[in-house]
Amino acid sequence: MTQTVTPTAHPVTPSRSLISAAGRAIGDYAMIRDGDRILLGLSGGKDSLSLLHILLHLQKKAPIKFELAACTVDPQSPEYDPSPLKAYLAELGVPYFYESQPILEQAEIHMKGTSFCAYCSRMRRGILYAQARQHGYNVLALAQHLDDLAESFLMSAFFGGKLRTMQAHYLNDAGDVRVIRPLVYARERQTRDFAAKAGLPVIFENCPACFSMPMQRMHMKQLLADQEKQHSKLFASLLTTMKPLMALQGPEAEES
Repeated sequence: MTQTVTPTAHPVTPSRSLISAAGRAIGDYAMIRDGDRILLGLSGGKDSLSLLHILLHLQKKAPIKFELAACTVDPQSPEYDPSPLKAYLAELGVPYFYESQPILEQAEIHMKGTSFCAYCSRMRRGILYAQARQHGYNVLALAQHLDDLAESFLMSAFFGGKLRTMQAHYLNDAGDVRVIRPLVYARERQTRDFAAKAGLPVIFENCPACFSMPMQRMHMKQLLADQEKQHSKLFASLLTTMKPLMALQGPEAEES
């Protein structure tokens, strides 16, 4: 389902530091090209809503021209209701696609040998690819930030025995959609502060599968927070460490 409505509200300008972080990442990894049609994966959380407003800002200010739309995947969890995003995107005049599929129900039947989060991530990504293809968008924008990449890096090293993290910009396996992460230089606290100050309509996502068991990612988040209290430049060092991994291409690039 798509909505395209004449805007009645105006985008909110993100902080200069947030725009700068996104702009540097976009430039370093050549994420956006003239004529691109970008589909933003919009969960309604602080990160994806922040990225929405960053892209709207760049759409007006950047020398290159690109189109922007958003898509929300509703996994039909009783604790997650992203439906208010429909009116919000309509007010902004952003083309919007809303896909509701029983991912939670499917996970209970089909999930084998993997975590629920990994299964859900793959399912959502597949739906976003399908929406991009159906509506003619050649770029999928995702809102993971530097904290997410650092957590993935530690999880991979600690539990997977590999040096890897999320990719900043890559071509999907089918070769028809480029995936970009413009927030890879931004900190989570930047999106949190912007969302709060701008009064963005953040949708709370409380996944029962995540909160019913200890999460490795949450443990990594706490570990990093504790270490940053002692080493203020921790994330700058981690970014330097991860940059070669962020630029890698290949069959493992879609792991999140």
